[in-house]
Amino acid sequence: MLQKIGFQPGINKQITETTAEGQWVDCDNVRFRYGTPEKIGGWRQLGADNLSGAARKLHQFNNSQGIKYSIIGTNRVLYAYSGGVFYDIHPIKSTTTLTSAFTTTNGSTEVTITFSGDHGISKGDIILLDNFSAITNSNFSATEFDDIRYMVTTVPTSSTITITMASNETGSGATTSGGIRVQHYYSVGPDVQAQGFGWSLGTWGGEEVGAFTTTLSAAINSSATTGITLADPSQFPSSGTNFLLIGTEELSYTGINSSNQLTGVTRGVRNTTAVSHGAGDTVTSTANYVAWGEAASGDLVLEPGMWSIDNFGDKAICLIHDGEVFEWDSSATNATATRATIITGAPTASRHMLVSTPDRHLVFFGTERTIGTKTTQDDMFIRFSAVEDINTYTPTATNDAGTQRLADGSQIMGAIRGRDAIYVYTDTALFLMRFVGQPFTFAFTQAGTNCGLAGQNAVVEVDGAAYWLSENGFFKYAGSLESLPCLVEDHVYDDINLASGNQMINAGLNNLFGEIMWFYPSSTSSVVNRMVCYNYFDSSPRRPVWTVGTLARTAWSDSAVFGTPHALEYDPDAVEGSSSSTYIQGNTDGVSTYYQHETGTDQVKGGAVTAITANILSGDFDITQQVIRGTMTSNATIRGDGEFIMKIRRFVPDFISQTGNTQVTLNLRNYSNDTAAGSSLGPFTVTSSTQKVDTRARARAIALKVENTGSSQDWKLGTFRLDIQPDGRR
Repeated sequence: MLQKIGFQPGINKQITETTAEGQWVDCDNVRFRYGTPEKIGGWRQLGADNLSGAARKLHQFNNSQGIKYSIIGTNRVLYAYSGGVFYDIHPIKSTTTLTSAFTTTNGSTEVTITFSGDHGISKGDIILLDNFSAITNSNFSATEFDDIRYMVTTVPTSSTITITMASNETGSGATTSGGIRVQHYYSVGPDVQAQGFGWSLGTWGGEEVGAFTTTLSAAINSSATTGITLADPSQFPSSGTNFLLIGTEELSYTGINSSNQLTGVTRGVRNTTAVSHGAGDTVTSTANYVAWGEAASGDLVLEPGMWSIDNFGDKAICLIHDGEVFEWDSSATNATATRATIITGAPTASRHMLVSTPDRHLVFFGTERTIGTKTTQDDMFIRFSAVEDINTYTPTATNDAGTQRLADGSQIMGAIRGRDAIYVYTDTALFLMRFVGQPFTFAFTQAGTNCGLAGQNAVVEVDGAAYWLSENGFFKYAGSLESLPCLVEDHVYDDINLASGNQMINAGLNNLFGEIMWFYPSSTSSVVNRMVCYNYFDSSPRRPVWTVGTLARTAWSDSAVFGTPHALEYDPDAVEGSSSSTYIQGNTDGVSTYYQHETGTDQVKGGAVTAITANILSGDFDITQQVIRGTMTSNATIRGDGEFIMKIRRFVPDFISQTGNTQVTLNLRNYSNDTAAGSSLGPFTVTSSTQKVDTRARARAIALKVENTGSSQDWKLGTFRLDIQPDGRR
């Protein structure tokens, strides 16, 4: 007899597949809408080029002239996107004009650039070369240098750097060259997050975290305690006992004199060995250093390069995580040909930033106690500007600039604007920051504890409610703190890389379908490769609707500005094309691709169409033989006790909508610990005209799987019917 089989909306992975009768247990690229599963919408690449590095922030706005902008921050470059084109608006830290600065060697791809003094450039930094005149005794042409970005390969000395060309030098080797201008980009940070934990017995090597870097100006031997000179110590503490890492050796010092030399030096500290070092070796500030074999103290991580981006009217305000803040005026004449510039008077080291509304203060979180002195950065300290003035931060009797230090937690993780307050998250707690006017400007109240934010971008706000991922679970705040029920919680938290990937977690809102997504790295991955989604439209307190999947996005923005969501995908192994307008020669950090979502049924990338495969799997269901007036019948009822083998003769498919083919698999098993196997005649191909499918399957328990594998395929599931009957106990 034919029987309808129905399932509750959402995925439940908190129970076994046997227990999950009448429920869905797994899916990929599927959403629930009105309680029914369907394949998610497609996406297509925007812009002709990829972006250098890992995209960590996407912010969109309409300026006063009606121009739509996306501001995209990668770990290497800050971009503006408008009209299908990407523009490099990254701020310039320094500009140097050189003459006869290039040296090349026959048969080598390496070019050495020599400066007249300390350049302050580190390995991996980005430079832009332009105003190039000529190079002699070289096959390299002006087109390979003029207006080309390079990633710095090495820093041999404080006055030299090397870059890597795409091909070998075939000339005799340049010893002189004409003029060239070197523009040094502000450094953002690494593409992934690293943790300072090691292994093995004893100490050998180690990891440094949250560190500033420079180079040695001259070589030192293993016993030197004087004459140790840093190329650029401006970001290093100059008083108190501090620590540096050079190679595998750590040393302590108590001061830096006017000649950039360390004073009060002790070599080979904290279980490291004093050794000789060469000129140009990298020197790293290591307040938190853990050698391999040592126990780690606290959360020691080298956070990835990240941005906070907001807009102050027509100005995009862009903060490098733990660094400086910049402004880019979208209303300026020929704005896309200009660069972001540093905001004078603002803090120079902050963890996070946003603009308060409607009062319009620029607020910094985890920032400096003394503006302009990076060593005074306090991870729990808040500083806000005077109203409508992004250049004034010192409180006076005539302005409403101010400061506040939070008490619960070890660091501010992030903040987001709510309906009537700014929600400020530490690693342990939630605070509300409300504008109250003079004399206090803002009032601070604690709204929750043991609910801290996992990562800077792991929270979204919609309709007056904030949703976020904590190390302790999912939470919601809409006037009161709520723990968000989650039927995939163990699946997520047993796999998520919180230890060394928390800052790569990012939340995205798809308000077209009432979805909040968290993209995260799995336990075996250093990049984002998983997604968990909560549907706030379809969820109820008794039945929250969650889905899981492999959609990987490192930054996301909803449909408010462009009408559909936009997002970025990061591929650490991809190679940039040299014809790209965003090209960086020597880039080792991979590229990001910019997509428009909820368009079509497939992925369109670089002109190539790839199928988006979607699937959903039910829990097991079994049968009970019907009894009428004390007599067993040949009829059966789904959702039994598994005592009887059932014979599935056919099924009748039902789709609310279907484009192209869909595959249906009947997964069979006799006992709970058996590995489910597809029926011998399956999988079954179902078209929009299929009336029924003959199956001839036998098992004690059956699970239904629906999927598509090809391009131009789409589906929304209805209610399937199965023709089943009991077939004995064995």
